Amino acid sequence: MPTSPPAPAPAREAPLWLPLAAVAVTLVLWSSAFVGIRHLGENVPPGALSLSRLLVMVIALLALMRGRLPRLPNPRQWPLVIAGGAMWFGVYNLALNESERRIDAGTAALIVQIGPIMVALLATFFLGERLTRWLLVGMAVGFSGVVIIGRASSQGDNGDLVGVLLSVVAALTFAVGVLTQKRLLPTIQPLDLTFWYAVVGAVVCLPWAGQTVSVLGDASADTLWWILYLGVFPSAIAFTTWAYALSHSDAGKFAQSTFLVPFITSLMAWLLLDEVPPALAFLGGGLCIAGVLLARRTTKSG
Repeated sequence: MPTSPPAPAPAREAPLWLPLAAVAVTLVLWSSAFVGIRHLGENVPPGALSLSRLLVMVIALLALMRGRLPRLPNPRQWPLVIAGGAMWFGVYNLALNESERRIDAGTAALIVQIGPIMVALLATFFLGERLTRWLLVGMAVGFSGVVIIGRASSQGDNGDLVGVLLSVVAALTFAVGVLTQKRLLPTIQPLDLTFWYAVVGAVVCLPWAGQTVSVLGDASADTLWWILYLGVFPSAIAFTTWAYALSHSDAGKFAQSTFLVPFITSLMAWLLLDEVPPALAFLGGGLCIAGVLLARRTTKSG
């Protein structure tokens, strides 16, 4: 899924419509990524899709930075950069790409929404944050939603349990990435950090370099354009517009808007791929989102 970096410090005042427009662009682009991955799943293996998308993303980020190579992380920052890039941009893409070969785009987007619960849980172990009653309740509700989605997908004609579990893996690796980013953003600019994460993720996917060359060599124009789209728009541009929005307005308010991604994804998948998640998946997805909302109450009450 699409992912959401923590906010950098507010820089300057901007008309409200600009960050709102940036959020809208980001949500649509992130939603379209699930649809694009699903569309390419039959013809492009997960490893080749991950590597090619990340290489395009690296080039696009360099273009956005006008060819400026970001500052190298220092020796103390590299372990977190490697962990975040390997998990969030490497394993996340591999797991999600394989997941969407097995389950529909809307279902995958619904499951990935449990990522914030995993962020909060991991933060209690690695950042010393308090494990509260609301977090435990949110976890129980959110993961009950995953169980319902798993049951719905495994019984239907458009998915299986392995695909559901791979989306859970994607949500977990997203959480690892967010935690490392939370530690690094005070000392590294968001765009620079995103660039190095993408580089590390591409390195993780290098074992599929031979497969990538073979697939791209035989790919149709449609496939090549979709890979280019995924690397430029939902990746490089969406990360940039999201960082802009968070740096010019209230991060908490905009973070809630990411819950719209599964529903935008489902609408796009219905229009472009003629597929709709199983009915029970929407119930499970609602529980996933409710679980995240309950877990977020840890910031207001214990």
